[in-house]
Amino acid sequence: MRRGRIEATTVVSVRHRGRVAIGADGQVSLGQTILKHGARKVRKVYHDRVLAGFAGAAADAFTLFAKFEGKLEEHRGNLPRATVELAKEWRTDRFLRRLEALLAVADQEHSFIISGTGEVIEPDDGVIGIGTGGPYALAAARALIAHSDLDAKGIVEEAMRIAAAICVYTNDQITVEEL
Repeated sequence: MRRGRIEATTVVSVRHRGRVAIGADGQVSLGQTILKHGARKVRKVYHDRVLAGFAGAAADAFTLFAKFEGKLEEHRGNLPRATVELAKEWRTDRFLRRLEALLAVADQEHSFIISGTGEVIEPDDGVIGIGTGGPYALAAARALIAHSDLDAKGIVEEAMRIAAAICVYTNDQITVEEL
């Protein structure tokens, strides 16, 4: 975390047994100070057919999120195309290239990480963890997939609880959306 920047942290996405879920904590921080406990960093977009969650510099994340929604509308909900077109715009626009945020997005078939630097990554296993507590939530989600009977939503909830117990920038006020 950079000092003096408002940060929204920790999002995890899991694709498991034909379902996909994205969850996030509610914490927003400025340096070492918590500004908000119950922020909503995940939501359903494009007629409730796409899930999206954001982490990183809050203002940058909101900018990236708004651009992503516009690309989804422009490409009629085609998630792979919307993500690639957003990445193209991000790489070529000098202002947008400086944004420091990440999106985790998913629909019934695909999951992607989109960065403010124009990168698009589709994970091999359908599991994503972004933000300060992202690595903790990612590891927990992978372990839960392999060693529990939880569904996608349950895995996301438990992975976020584990991340909140480890990462000081992640709290346990969790929001989960599922398709």
